[in-house]
Amino acid sequence: MVTRSIETSEGKSASPPRRKPGRPTLSNEQLLDKALDLFLEQGFERTSIDAITASAGMAKRTVYARYGDKTSLFKAALKRAIDEWIVPVERLREAETGDLEESLIAVGRILVANIMSPAGLRLLRLTNSESGRMPEIGAYNLKLGTEPTLSYLADLFRRHLGRGSGGLKDVNEAATAFLNLVVGGPSNAAAWGVDLAPDEVDSQLRYSVGLFLHGIVPQRQAGSEAAQAAAVDAERQRLDALLGETMDRLAELRQRLGE
Repeated sequence: MVTRSIETSEGKSASPPRRKPGRPTLSNEQLLDKALDLFLEQGFERTSIDAITASAGMAKRTVYARYGDKTSLFKAALKRAIDEWIVPVERLREAETGDLEESLIAVGRILVANIMSPAGLRLLRLTNSESGRMPEIGAYNLKLGTEPTLSYLADLFRRHLGRGSGGLKDVNEAATAFLNLVVGGPSNAAAWGVDLAPDEVDSQLRYSVGLFLHGIVPQRQAGSEAAQAAAVDAERQRLDALLGETMDRLAELRQRLGE
């Protein structure tokens, strides 16, 4: 390597002054990750651009040039987190089995585990706290994550139960009910700070899936109808036996009269 020298006023050669190293420029994804960490930890209001730039080691003007203001940066960071957090429909489809109930248990486990993960809970709390101020965040989460999941569940019900009589009439409402009952229960409890053990979560999930598929009142009605049918059948057998006994006695009486 050749080092260039500079002639000084005294005729002596000197090396050129070294440049001070500049700040390394973070990628856009890295900046959003740093910003999200602070938003998740402190909330939107208490997180300042100064704190974000200090954490990212980036000049304010660079952040403003990319996003304009804190609100735009927050929305971009949250949308990126939602994109990475949402479970792809393909993963849900891979969990299916030939049995609808077991398929719903497997799908429910994936969705509950995802929403109850540390990242999922932090994201849920942040989205809930800020969706009133920024409704487009909730709408984005609904469109990107909830709607594809609802469509997948509706298709799953349609494939297993059909559209004819005896099948499920409104698969879309059923899909919404499944998410609210099976996934919403544990996630809401966790969001409120209720610490559920893994076996409790799984037990509740299995019960909720069974409740969703079979209900409470229909099971009781079915049991009552079965009991009634059994009683009717037993009464029929008793009457048949009595009739047979009566006919035998009548035949015996006729034989005696003939003698």
